[in-house]
Amino acid sequence: MALEPDRPAVPAAPAAPVAPAAPGQERAAGALYRKVAADLREAITTGAFGEAGRLPAEGTLAEQYGVSRGTVRQALAVLRSDGLVTSRRGTRRVVLGTARVQSFSELLSFTHWAYSMGEEPGGILDSLVRRPADAAEREQLRLEAGSEVYATVRLRTLSGAAVMVERTVYPPRVGEIVAQLPADVVSHTEVLREHGILFTDADHTIDIVAANAEDARLLGCRRGSPLLRERRRTTDPTGMPVEWSQDRYLPGTVAFSIHNSLATSALSRHAREGD
Repeated sequence: MALEPDRPAVPAAPAAPVAPAAPGQERAAGALYRKVAADLREAITTGAFGEAGRLPAEGTLAEQYGVSRGTVRQALAVLRSDGLVTSRRGTRRVVLGTARVQSFSELLSFTHWAYSMGEEPGGILDSLVRRPADAAEREQLRLEAGSEVYATVRLRTLSGAAVMVERTVYPPRVGEIVAQLPADVVSHTEVLREHGILFTDADHTIDIVAANAEDARLLGCRRGSPLLRERRRTTDPTGMPVEWSQDRYLPGTVAFSIHNSLATSALSRHAREGD
């Protein structure tokens, strides 16, 4: 329940408030907003502000942490890019809730992302087959006609709870390594990195799909219920595809955040060129 705008609930000040940087200590000052963001992130994830609650005003936060309002704004920008808070013109930041948020500002494996959230990742292999690639897989993985692929289906868990069905198709050079892994290995990405297979760039497409029979069996949901789907093609440093994956998440288990900037968009470049 949202808090009353004129009577914001301010959580107790941390035991060790962030001290302001002395003049000339630019590096220390640059780290202040990260410390404030980390403290607020912990408060949000532990429910200190409640569902859809409002954060205290910038001035209140600046006084509480002993920092400038500019530092507070930087910290809030981090939380906004992480999908933890949002803001609208004329209102304070509103807490979006405690859903596990994955940012696309950096490329992290499911395992690394889970550990960064303080969760224990798990992977249970349901099937692994070597078969001819279909037309879409050949296009995504840049394979010639008649090529084969290795296709895996895994149930992914966070701290023991089922959250996602991961379907990944690998080209032969990658799939041959995956096929040798134990069925309960947590991270394919880590093992592949040890073999010199690097995941450096990815294209993501996100939409909603209905759970099929396999999804329902693995996730314990009803067939036809909505699932959040992320389709991803990942390439190595040379630009060659190393996986074509489709992940289907149970609703409410994760959220994705994306940060955009006009300063780096094609539109802004064209505008500057026309000045």
